Amino acid sequence: MEATKKIRVLQTIRQGKIGGGESHVLDLVRYLDKSLFEPVVLSFTDGPMITSLSQMGVPAHVIHTERAFDIGVWKKVKQFLKEQRMDIVHVHGTRANTNVLWAARSLGLPVIYTIHGWSFHDSLPTWNRKARILAEKFITQRTRLNITVSDSNHQTGVKEFGRFKSTVVKNGVNLDKFNSNGTYPDIKAAYGIPAHHLVIGYIVRITEQKDPLGMLRAYAKVCANFPDVTLLMIGEGDLKTEAVNLAKELGITDRVVFDNFRQDVPAVLHAVDIYCLPSLWEGFPIGVLEAMAMSRAVVASDVDGTREAVEHEVTGLLVPPKNETALANALERLIQDQSLRTQLQENAGKCVKANFDVRDMTHKIETVYQQVLAPL
Repeated sequence: MEATKKIRVLQTIRQGKIGGGESHVLDLVRYLDKSLFEPVVLSFTDGPMITSLSQMGVPAHVIHTERAFDIGVWKKVKQFLKEQRMDIVHVHGTRANTNVLWAARSLGLPVIYTIHGWSFHDSLPTWNRKARILAEKFITQRTRLNITVSDSNHQTGVKEFGRFKSTVVKNGVNLDKFNSNGTYPDIKAAYGIPAHHLVIGYIVRITEQKDPLGMLRAYAKVCANFPDVTLLMIGEGDLKTEAVNLAKELGITDRVVFDNFRQDVPAVLHAVDIYCLPSLWEGFPIGVLEAMAMSRAVVASDVDGTREAVEHEVTGLLVPPKNETALANALERLIQDQSLRTQLQENAGKCVKANFDVRDMTHKIETVYQQVLAPL
């Protein structure tokens, strides 16, 4: 009896550095049913994600570009798709889509586009925002199927494009990896943080979207009132140098620990008491889900996808974006109220286990793959 042919699925993403979208791809290929699907990954830059994929035994390839709509790589991508004999192309994020869509369509391959947060946002200059809206409208109308990671992102697509369809599949978290009952090394001691200090964690890309400068200014207000608190800022990005300099200007250098991204995020979260994400916009924040899975108290900005992950006063506290006073007040509230902190931690852990298991997310995406290939 002839074995059933596996469905070869290309997962493609803009970079090999590990952020939210890259974590999503790693978990997706890890938990895909390998009796049915054969995943391959294409990234447009090298990085730790490629190493992780190799360790998992998942074929990973790099065609280098750091630009969207880079016509110079389109023929290389087309040749790659031919050689790899793909059945489905699943693109993650705008940049990956713009550099794969032409090649895939020219070969008659179905393209699925997961939008991990829209590329247009209110902080952009008007002309830039309009250009990005037109670009997103163009590519979403030329895919076989779009996946949005939050109801909010779906509604934004409808509002901005008029004609927009998507399947909402919310992100999940790897509960085997992010296990609040696991045993972890003493990260506080490794960083020289006093054992009695309460730790606030900011573990994201240090870019405009994540408002690191607002985070530091809010934390400076906290420092003035609470001496036994340390801020742990883990990440890299174009505002990293500015953030380090701002900490010096605010006189809080001795109360902030900066470090680059680490692969042992669960261990870092285990050392954190309060996880803080003051983003200006989000798709559906995987970092928040990871913190909740580790039963950490969360303070986050009340923006699109985040408010679907965090229930205010139940699994975390939500504050208006770009409001440093509100952010500082929420942090101080949790520092002072251990009972509330504990309640939020317990509720967060239960919520993620019940609603955001990456296995459930993967199963929903597997169903999408089978629907796309089903005869009409």
